[in-house]
Amino acid sequence: MTLLAELAEDIEALLPLPDGGERADLGDCVLVVWPWVSPPASAVHRLRFTSASVERRVREVRDWFAQRGRECFTWWVGDSATPPDLAERLTGVGAEPWTDEPLIATMLTTEPPPLVDGVDVVVADTYERFALAQELGWRVSGLSDAETARRREQLERRWEEHQRRPEEATFLALVEERPVASASAIFCSFAAFLSGAATLPEARGRGAFRALVRARWDEAARRGTPALVVGAGAMSRPILERIGFRVVSETRVLVDRSGLEAPSS
Repeated sequence: MTLLAELAEDIEALLPLPDGGERADLGDCVLVVWPWVSPPASAVHRLRFTSASVERRVREVRDWFAQRGRECFTWWVGDSATPPDLAERLTGVGAEPWTDEPLIATMLTTEPPPLVDGVDVVVADTYERFALAQELGWRVSGLSDAETARRREQLERRWEEHQRRPEEATFLALVEERPVASASAIFCSFAAFLSGAATLPEARGRGAFRALVRARWDEAARRGTPALVVGAGAMSRPILERIGFRVVSETRVLVDRSGLEAPSS
């Protein structure tokens, strides 16, 4: 495995965190908390336990998240995780496959994806464009009215945070001048990590997703890191394979709901 592929496998452990995020590198694992609440926003990456240390480290990791008030978190068990039976041992102590995406393929390309005709892509570099991108994502994800209203209340603060993060960018895809898709990227020192893609159902099949991939490639190349990494689920993996991405690792994502157990003394 090349160095780039090794970095890609556990890229979530390396992403620059926004204000309010926290990372702890414990040597045999990396614990990450993002400043929002959902199972993937609290996660354990780059797992390298010994066979004898698994049960002890599970207790210590659960305590760490419990001390931060996280009700649940996720274990990201990649191909290089140790011991080899780690996923089975974690399920044996109560972790469960994440129902949204139990298996995520880490995919990588170092070649430019194809250009797409008929779709224009713009950077969400104004508040108005940024708000459009967020609203589109909320609509596609099927958020409740109450959750959408809550996020709208936080939108100006989120925009201010976004402006303070030069390593982060959001894009809008337009078909006939109408916004139909959005996507984000976080730019690391070795590659761009693709995240947050959403396409309106009525606009699917017109190339918006592929155009957003190409736009993020162009930005990564402009920044001097012509490589893209993505954690792909069952829906996006076939599309990415068709445009040149290759799988470098498969990761089993397990949800652990023990985060509110009382910390040990």
